[in-house]
Amino acid sequence: MDWIYQASDPIWQTLAGVFLMFVVVIAATRIVGLRSFAKFSTFDFAFTVAIGSAVAATLTGSTTVAHGATAIFGLLIMTAAVAYLQRKFNFFNEIINNKPLLLMDGSEILEENLHAARVEKAQLIAKLREANVIEFKQVRAVVLETTGDISVLHVSEGSDCQLESALLEGVRRKP
Repeated sequence: MDWIYQASDPIWQTLAGVFLMFVVVIAATRIVGLRSFAKFSTFDFAFTVAIGSAVAATLTGSTTVAHGATAIFGLLIMTAAVAYLQRKFNFFNEIINNKPLLLMDGSEILEENLHAARVEKAQLIAKLREANVIEFKQVRAVVLETTGDISVLHVSEGSDCQLESALLEGVRRKP
């Protein structure tokens, strides 16, 4: 029964470690930047890595099932708590997640923002092609989203529609 539970299991140390590693992964991801894990928010990435690590440690036998389960339940509880705090307190959401960043303002490519986001001009141009943009003047805005995706807001040929300001609410104009 030692593989299920041992009296020497450091359950409280595991919970403290879960919290500390979660913070470390979020901080490291914020430093490295949005493009490091496209399709994941910083929060999603930290949670996924931590769960994977706990499952791997349990399955490889380097820890007991009780220890691994404690880590997973601790992560799930922390995830629920962080999600609640993000909804309740806007500043908490800003600590956890990067804000979207404007890469193009109309037809103007914001070189400083590309550099800060570690996005190459060629990647931006590829996204414009994917969105079927044939002239820069069609572009209203290009945004690097919190997930690392690049959104292209544009109009079709000959249209003169204006971009609604609400679509860029919360988007940083400066890195």
